[in-house]
Amino acid sequence: MSEEFGRVAFIGLGVMGYPMAGHLAKQASAVTVFNRTAAKANQWEQDHGRSQATCLSATTPKAAAAAADIVFVCVGNDDDVAEVVLGADGALAGMSPGSLLVDHTTASQSLAQKLGAACAIQSIGFLDAPVSGGQAGAENGALTVMVGGSAADYELVGPYLDCYAKKHALMGDVGSGQLTKMVNQICIAGVLQGLSEGVHFAQQAGLDVDSVVDVISQGAAQSWQMNNRAHTMARDEYDFGFAVDWMRKDLGIALSTAKQINGRLPLTALVDQFYADIQSAGGGRWDTSSLLRRLK
Repeated sequence: MSEEFGRVAFIGLGVMGYPMAGHLAKQASAVTVFNRTAAKANQWEQDHGRSQATCLSATTPKAAAAAADIVFVCVGNDDDVAEVVLGADGALAGMSPGSLLVDHTTASQSLAQKLGAACAIQSIGFLDAPVSGGQAGAENGALTVMVGGSAADYELVGPYLDCYAKKHALMGDVGSGQLTKMVNQICIAGVLQGLSEGVHFAQQAGLDVDSVVDVISQGAAQSWQMNNRAHTMARDEYDFGFAVDWMRKDLGIALSTAKQINGRLPLTALVDQFYADIQSAGGGRWDTSSLLRRLK
């Protein structure tokens, strides 16, 4: 264990948080976790009992955060973050001056700024740090983290982010991480709609999709989505990956923010409605590449 690592808490053990907390357990001196479904936290504690760190589970976010130098949060949406951070038994109620709160949830800029202000009152550092890379990225320690906050806080948390990220960067003041994540989701939505139409066209033309992708993925059309999703799309497989429900949540945040800053997102608004069609067809938990299903 490196001397630069201290005691951490991790709040939220979903498909992302569970492996992220596990990576931290290989380096930190102690990791205390909290999850609203207590059985999940207990299972994590059992799974990581032989890790480098002392691994414990707590019954409230407050209790998890009480002895932590850094508290990480990765939950579902703005309301979830507010509950586990600002509630009576939330993390801030247990944190000490000089500690640091890092929110990995994809949430709104306004919430990030609210959390930053609340932390400042208690002399606690804050970073909004949404992630990209999905479940596979979390499990493989290959996430991308977009960070908003002070340079000093970012420098402090950098070695911890290295535990589960292949890339992280400070994008500006508090809220800048969330704005950058919105850009990320806007770009993904457009790419997936284009890829869906391309795969559909290839199928209708009688081409072998795998062969087509093998060729065009070596040129200007290449993308992560093409490399990782085109083949499963061609097989009509969507029971994995980043759920449509979560993508619609993220796009909703981006579209709302665009109105506030006078940004124009016509394609994003259109693709958001296409995802609404997928939800109506019962595909809310399908992978975001399921846009192809609309075209059939």
